[in-house]
Amino acid sequence: MGDQAPTTAAATAQPTIVLDDLDVTYRVFEDRRPQLKDLVANRFRRAAYREIEAVRGVSFTAYEGEAIGVIGGNGAGKSTLFRAMAGLIPPTGGAVYARSQPSLLGVGAALQPAASGRRNIELGGLALGLSQEQIADQMEEIIAFTGLRDHIDLPLRTYSTGMRARLHFAIATSIEPELLLIDEALSVGDSVFKRRSRKRIERMRENAGTVFIVSHSLESIERLCSRVIWLEHGRIILDAPTSEVVDAYRAAKDDDYD
Repeated sequence: MGDQAPTTAAATAQPTIVLDDLDVTYRVFEDRRPQLKDLVANRFRRAAYREIEAVRGVSFTAYEGEAIGVIGGNGAGKSTLFRAMAGLIPPTGGAVYARSQPSLLGVGAALQPAASGRRNIELGGLALGLSQEQIADQMEEIIAFTGLRDHIDLPLRTYSTGMRARLHFAIATSIEPELLLIDEALSVGDSVFKRRSRKRIERMRENAGTVFIVSHSLESIERLCSRVIWLEHGRIILDAPTSEVVDAYRAAKDDDYD
């Protein structure tokens, strides 16, 4: 189910990212209080650990102009999948082939807490490869998009989680990356910001960008995405058009409570 073809509108679109049998396994050290006999027996052994298969055999192809939702319960592997796609963690098996560097946007994304919002825009722009002149040209547009003009010269540490997410989204999308991975970053912020974000995502799709969105809000997924990948326990359960996957997911969750 990982070879979902592009939608009709994108039937002639080219692939932007391909995942081929991707595996990501973590080693987690046991956090239990050892008894004296354990300390003696394991004196010359490595600390005990267990392996967690966070992503298992995930394969799919994404195309130009697609907005793809990724859903699943807590611990399904969604955030780990995004981090592997962005190259932040190495795969244990399989491979990720991306046409350009994916840009990962999450609520906990790294910004400089001691710096002002304005300075973070400058630093973020430089990290994205913009020149000082390009940053200066876009500064007012970025500030206006965030809706944070009254706070833009205050230290980031004074910002709420929602304010930080708004700032980071504005920075990350200022260059309209070809591949954007949004991990719950649209779940915070007011209705005005969410509306602006949706419009920017739609513009990216029109310009042949590919957007992946993790969200616990199925309503947001239905509004923004034409295709959905459902993950559970690190595996793809279903990869299909949005209505088909969301209906199946809701039915499965309803059954869990019967």
